[in-house]
Amino acid sequence: MSGDKELADLRAQRMKELQGMQQQQKQEEMQQQQQQAINSVLNQVLDQQARARLNTISIAKPERGRQLESVILQMATTGQLAGRLSEADLVALVERINAQTQKTTSVKFDRRRAAVDDDDDW
Repeated sequence: MSGDKELADLRAQRMKELQGMQQQQKQEEMQQQQQQAINSVLNQVLDQQARARLNTISIAKPERGRQLESVILQMATTGQLAGRLSEADLVALVERINAQTQKTTSVKFDRRRAAVDDDDDW
């Protein structure tokens, strides 16, 4: 009887694994469909050179590429784009986004604390 219980436990465990794998496959398919939809919209909105530039940016800085894609998609869905974006338009958009998200850093140097050299030694 203990063999039957172990077999039932193994079957239940295997069923859970299969269900988990099916859910994971469904999620991957949904992500692929979303990515295909995004790519089709970007192909409609960007000309070939601008699309190449966006791909280059995405490879170099994936975070920045996703941010640009989302801005372009938002502009396309809200009707802010009159026609296809050229490479120059994309560069201007990148510069505008960089100006908005640019972090300013400042270095403060405190001379009193950094005074390692004492004049009394001379």
